[in-house]
Amino acid sequence: MILSLLDRGRESYQDTWGLQKDLVRRRAEGEVDVDTLILVEHDHVITLGRKTTPENFKPQDIPVFQVERGGDATYHGPGQLVGYPIVRLATPNVQRFVRDLEEVLIQSTRSFGVESVRVEGHPGVWVGGRKVASIGVAVTNWVTYHGFALNVNTDLSYFSLIKPCGLDPEKITSMRQVLGRELPFEDVKAEVVKRFAEVFGYDLESLPSARKASPPQA
Repeated sequence: MILSLLDRGRESYQDTWGLQKDLVRRRAEGEVDVDTLILVEHDHVITLGRKTTPENFKPQDIPVFQVERGGDATYHGPGQLVGYPIVRLATPNVQRFVRDLEEVLIQSTRSFGVESVRVEGHPGVWVGGRKVASIGVAVTNWVTYHGFALNVNTDLSYFSLIKPCGLDPEKITSMRQVLGRELPFEDVKAEVVKRFAEVFGYDLESLPSARKASPPQA
């Protein structure tokens, strides 16, 4: 299988959200015949999943979007690697897809010395009882969108604006916090791409001009 990679660099949430929805439609309708992994680092933003309750969010001075994914409120911002897999599921097993995303992130973080694990009943990736990566997906016509957010060098203070994933903000950590040093963001990104291809069984096709690249054509 071929995977197309769209590395959007730093981009607003609204722009990437619109790209996701366009790609989902085109993938579902057969206009695009390969799956796509969008990678992006967002400007400061809060997104509210379908399970967000009023006590987990208060109006803030940064952009807020109510979105289609599962889960609760979360924060995206600089230093966080966000991935949006636009994948046509071969079998209607969303739980398996989420566990495979967890596996990608577990393998990726462990390769840098972060001993991350799953916690049953709490989607995402954890280390030392704190969450280092969140997962929240949506599926339409058996094509996935939304995805994962890995805290690499993220400023964790922004999580205090919400109850992230319904948790106390201090339950959120980053690779930088765990290791006590800044990580090379591009190296982490490359590792995630490698592990994603391995876990999901893709032959990786990186688009020639990956940053701000156009979506794959049919």
